[in-house]
Amino acid sequence: MSLRTSTPRKSSKIKIAVSGLALAAAAAGAVSVWPSSSAAQQAAAASQAHQTAPAASRTLGASTGAAGANTAAGQAQLDSVSVAATTQTIARRLTPRQIAWRMLWRFGWRHWQFRWLNKLWNRESSWNVHASNPYSGAYGIPQAVPGSKMSTAGPNWTGSARTQIRWGMRYIKATYGGPKRAWRHELATGWY
Repeated sequence: MSLRTSTPRKSSKIKIAVSGLALAAAAAGAVSVWPSSSAAQQAAAASQAHQTAPAASRTLGASTGAAGANTAAGQAQLDSVSVAATTQTIARRLTPRQIAWRMLWRFGWRHWQFRWLNKLWNRESSWNVHASNPYSGAYGIPQAVPGSKMSTAGPNWTGSARTQIRWGMRYIKATYGGPKRAWRHELATGWY
């Protein structure tokens, strides 16, 4: 099959479709995009499609001269920027609960422990990164006192759910060993 085209516009449509297909396959993470295909076949197809895009731009540059090569190179840069931006956008859309769910294994906790963590932080802050208690000075999802302690877990402790959750999980691990024990302490005393 030849990917030669007479205009840059047709080639860029092919490249965008290929980039979108590769991104969809990567985002799906072995979820069946093609019916009745194995994960290995899907990965191979996505890789082959991704490798075809640069070949299409080289063919385009050879057939249309310097102007076509510049257009193809510019489009390739735009494609890579849009893939990076889309990946960052997907990462930003995670809710605090989803972030916490994904972090459980880092602390040696099984996923059933999330039930207790959810109850604990639902009661403390309703998973609000800006929750604050004017009486105690507690701040954030884990209600750290003072809130500035969370700066040890990463950047932007005042607004980053990831940083607050990381700090809260470290605290729970060090103090109680796990979310279930922290929840029991919360029920008995009103704090953890």
